[in-house]
Formats: sequence, structure tokens, C-alpha cells
Amino acid sequence: MRNDYPKNQFSFSKLYCATFGHRFRTSKKITEFISEYQCANCKEEITINANGTLEKLTPRYRETNAFLAKIHERRNRRHLSEAS
Repeated sequence: MRNDYPKNQFSFSKLYCATFGHRFRTSKKITEFISEYQCANCKEEITINANGTLEKLTPRYRETNAFLAKIHERRNRRHLSEAS
């Protein structure tokens, strides 16, 4: 006997977030202006887009944030070496 569960299973954490709202916490700081956030209840992830609004963290945004973090880290390393 096969158990074919629907993709949208019932979840108390999702119901809680739908009723009372998400409790987002910073999960990763990309730059001083851009961060990734994760809900403490349902584990939904969001980020800040180019317009400064919150968007769901899609693979495209994840890739963009990784690229921005790489550039930001390289720039910080260069500024630290010039200051020495």
C-alpha cells in the first residue's frame, strides 16, 4: 500500500504564522543593508530585494545574495589591507 501524501500538508506552525504572523530572525547577514531571514515557527525564508522590500528567498535570490556577499567580503579585505 502506497501513501501518497498531498504536497500541501497541514502544519500547526503554518497555521500559527497565518493567524499571528511570522517571527522572522536574521539567519545570514550579507552586507550591512541586505540580510536573509527565517521564521522561527514555519522556517519560511525571506530576503530584501533591490527595491528594499521583503521577498521569498528563491534560488535566484539565494544565488544573488551569495554573489553580493563574495563581492562585499573581497571589498572589505581590500580596504583592511590598504589601512595597514
